[in-house]
This record gives sequence, structure tokens and C-alpha cells, in this order.
Amino acid sequence: MWTYEHSVETSASSEAIWQRWADVAGWGSWNADIEDIQISGPFAAGTEITMTPRGQDPVRLRIAEATVNELFVDEADIDGLLLRTFHRLDRIDQHRTRVVYRMEITGPAADEIGPHIGPAVTADWPETMAALVKLAQG
Repeated sequence: MWTYEHSVETSASSEAIWQRWADVAGWGSWNADIEDIQISGPFAAGTEITMTPRGQDPVRLRIAEATVNELFVDEADIDGLLLRTFHRLDRIDQHRTRVVYRMEITGPAADEIGPHIGPAVTADWPETMAALVKLAQG
């Protein structure tokens, strides 16, 4: 298994961050790597998202879990690997929230391939998360 985690702290509320996450059509306003994005239903477990990174082929994601104002998990099956990304909100105190992104790559070749594709997928997380919290802070 290959893993990577990044977190940021913000004065934005969990509700404000969740609102940005649930507005899938608006992800491009804080994630500069998105060329196109479509969602097949409500922002809930079982719904599919098709995201096209700039200059790349579309990636099909499935929302595996969603707990309003707390967590959502998306999954992508790519070449026999399962890429799971956890998006979590931790309340630090009444004025601070920690936003945590964690990727886990599992599957038969995860130890070999994960270190090659994982860093490419997660490379922009610091900038993306900074843009997300800035937008959520208003």
C-alpha cells in the first residue's frame, strides 16, 4: 500500500468547506488542474464523478462514503489499483478547522506502482487545499 497525507488549518467552518466540496461543478474555482468535471447525481455515496485533469484523459471517481460536514471518500479503479482519497474535516476548536486529504493506493502492484503515480496525483494538493480554504473563508 502507498499512502500520502496533507493537511491545512483554517478559520473557515466545516460547513463552508463542505459547501465547496458538495458543489462539484464549482471545483474548478479552487482546483486549477480541473479542465472539466461532471457529477451523475447528488453529492452522496454511490454517485459517480467524471473529472478531466488538464491535458489528460477523464478519470471516473465513485463517492464511496459521505458524511455531511465531516468526510467524503472517493475511489478510482486504475489498472488494477484502487486509489482512495479521504477528505476529512476535523474541528480544532470553535474557530479553527483542519482539512485533511489522505490518499491510499492498494492492489497487487501498489507497492511497486504507487510510488510512481501517487506523487503525480497528489503533487498539487498543497496549492489546491490552500485555494479551497481561501475561497471558503470568503
